[in-house]
Amino acid sequence: MRIIPVVDLLDGVAVHAVRGERSRYRPVQSQLCSGSDPAVVARALVDYCAAPVLYVADLDGIMRGAPQRAALARLARALPGVELWLDAGFTDGASALDTIASLRKEGAVVTPVFGSETLRAEPVHAFAHDAVLSLDRRLDAPLGDPALWHDASRWPARVIAMSLDRVGSYSGPDLATLAEIRRRAGNDRTIAGAGGVRHIDDLRAAEAAGANAWLIASALHDRSIAPSDAADL
Repeated sequence: MRIIPVVDLLDGVAVHAVRGERSRYRPVQSQLCSGSDPAVVARALVDYCAAPVLYVADLDGIMRGAPQRAALARLARALPGVELWLDAGFTDGASALDTIASLRKEGAVVTPVFGSETLRAEPVHAFAHDAVLSLDRRLDAPLGDPALWHDASRWPARVIAMSLDRVGSYSGPDLATLAEIRRRAGNDRTIAGAGGVRHIDDLRAAEAAGANAWLIASALHDRSIAPSDAADL
């Protein structure tokens, strides 16, 4: 089981996610570092997990269609060699290409995450092989085009099962949805879950349900999960 740490960015600050209710998000308070500077928080998470990948949710991009380019560039410079899985509310391949091209000029290693919540068209061919699809869900309701949820032939090699109402909730992972996505995806795709993980037993259950990785923030900030424990899964 692979841990992928998460940073949520809002108005240039790293914030704590609360059940996907973005009006309630407040600056991160972490046992791993002081303050809520995104670069400091990201560095602390990556170092804690020895993680080669960081998931970044640009909430300005997701909610307002205005990616935080300066903050993202600074974040990338602080994490040389770390792959950034970036969800900035991309509506199509062109919007992703515009944002990611500028970051790659900074030397960043960036993979676009297309969230079903905001996606309005199929990703362009430029991202066919290295894109990540996030199948977003809130309160048991799939977000976005229902066909995208059910037609696995449209899925790339990496898929996220994102339960937004469980993010930052400490309510446990949505194992039923994860298992259903694994069933549709087959065994050749990488499936990462997101939302609700509290402790190492949750990760064990998620792995048994078909997850290869899990996106985590809260349980890392409060040290409820030790990366050394996850390494044994």
